[in-house]
Amino acid sequence: MKKNKLWQGIAALAVLGTAFALGGNGLTAEAAAQQAAGMNVAKSVTQQKEAEPLHLTQEWDKTFPESKEVNHRKVTFHNRYGIELAADLYEPKNAKKGSLAAIAVSGPFGAVKEQASGLYAQELAKRGFLTIAFDPSFTGESGGVNGVRNVASPDINTEDFCAAVDFLSTESDVNPERIGILGICGWGGMALNAAAIDTRIKATVTSTMYDMSRVIANGYFDYEKDAATIAKERMANRKALNAQRTEDYRTGTYQRAGGVVDPLPADAPWFVKDYYAYYKTKRGYHLRSVNSNEGWNTTSALSFMNMPLLSYADEIESPVLVIHGEKAHSRYFSEDAFKKLKGDNKELLIVPGANHTDLYDNMEKIPFDKITAFFQRYLK
Repeated sequence: MKKNKLWQGIAALAVLGTAFALGGNGLTAEAAAQQAAGMNVAKSVTQQKEAEPLHLTQEWDKTFPESKEVNHRKVTFHNRYGIELAADLYEPKNAKKGSLAAIAVSGPFGAVKEQASGLYAQELAKRGFLTIAFDPSFTGESGGVNGVRNVASPDINTEDFCAAVDFLSTESDVNPERIGILGICGWGGMALNAAAIDTRIKATVTSTMYDMSRVIANGYFDYEKDAATIAKERMANRKALNAQRTEDYRTGTYQRAGGVVDPLPADAPWFVKDYYAYYKTKRGYHLRSVNSNEGWNTTSALSFMNMPLLSYADEIESPVLVIHGEKAHSRYFSEDAFKKLKGDNKELLIVPGANHTDLYDNMEKIPFDKITAFFQRYLK
């Protein structure tokens, strides 16, 4: 039992790349990060400033093959905080200006646009939509503030989706009344939060969704815990994370929490092995991916702990399609989120036999026909 709890903590680090959701394993956030990552890597603010201004790679460096059925180009846009975001734009060839439905895609949490979101975006462009796959603030080719990198935020990352809608609304090829969004993994929760605030979003799809604020606040599988256990774990994690915050400020560095655990222990849970098979192998590794490398800044967890992303999900009036794999460890996030949604334009689709990462890149499992039909129906 103790070993299972330890693995829940390490699994949280493996998927999220940061020292949160420790699941009551008895370790401090710092110690768990050290165990999962092997070592903590701290980079100075001065070193991180080298990542700005934006440098956009022009060669094809995706984890999936380039399609000749669509046009592709790099674009940039900014959010309300002045952060410049980088995106890949995919457009059907011979598109009629001003007529296209458009979809903004992002995720998974800790991934970059060259991974799953780009695959989704390219495939949907082949099916007639103008799409963008973007790197969220502070990650990938997108910018940050004062050189800070590898930070996630429930507010800023929700804003990133809304900023993508800003951009698409002003594109000459796009009909601004026909814009949707699609969030994968942790960006599924961000997408629902964006849909709750941005009435320009006419339809939303989440795929293999994580509720990041829930998993960070309560740990994995919180439905197995009582309230006292969760409260105790939350306090221990807050103390550890705030101690790390003090240390970061003192040293002028940001401790990194470690990405997907590497090397992979033989007795790792099956879903941790699934993450490794995607992020750490040729299948899905990317040099700019947080999860493929050194992970998020450890203190990135703090902003999620007291900010539930789905507080206003019941106010979403536009259509929503929630997709998850039958065999996914994370399935409960989608099922519980779906229970919050109201209206007869909400759908839950459970993909038979699919695990969490199957819905990253398995073309036999990702229900693109269903996604296409959903967007065609509601972005008309």
